[in-house]
Amino acid sequence: MPERNKPAIRLAIVDDAADIARIYNQGIVDRVATLETVERTSTDRAEWLIAKGARYPVLVALGAEQNVTGWASLNQYSPRAAYDHVADISVYVDRAHRGQGIGNHLLTSLEEQARAIGFHKLVLAAFPTNTAGVRLYERCGFRTVGIYHEQGRLDDRWVDTIIMEKLLT
Repeated sequence: MPERNKPAIRLAIVDDAADIARIYNQGIVDRVATLETVERTSTDRAEWLIAKGARYPVLVALGAEQNVTGWASLNQYSPRAAYDHVADISVYVDRAHRGQGIGNHLLTSLEEQARAIGFHKLVLAAFPTNTAGVRLYERCGFRTVGIYHEQGRLDDRWVDTIIMEKLLT
């Protein structure tokens, strides 16, 4: 049984695809977490889950009623063999559940998975304006390594991304 205020975390299954798409689409619409501009369908997310395989798991956080309240994933950083021990990460929390520690629990669990798989380093790109997200990553031991200035365009304006990393070993 999960401890109080700590969501249950488990590996995502294909049946979670609709919830994963819904939460990801909130990040797209809210313009807080991704340079993606096209909303994803549950079919798209189901195919994505299947294609990821065991090396790049997706975790989901479950609320009190066993509903998906957030998700996190390990993603391939680069197809080049030299980067096989580096994973990019994603963390998304349902907007109704943000600020409740779900992101922290997902990120901690994701890091445990990454270590067990044998990753040496985790990296991420975030919006510097996403102060809650940047604080989460800093609290979990990520450090800023730079800013990509004018990395993408959203709503007819240039957007910077902050690059962060954490060594696991």
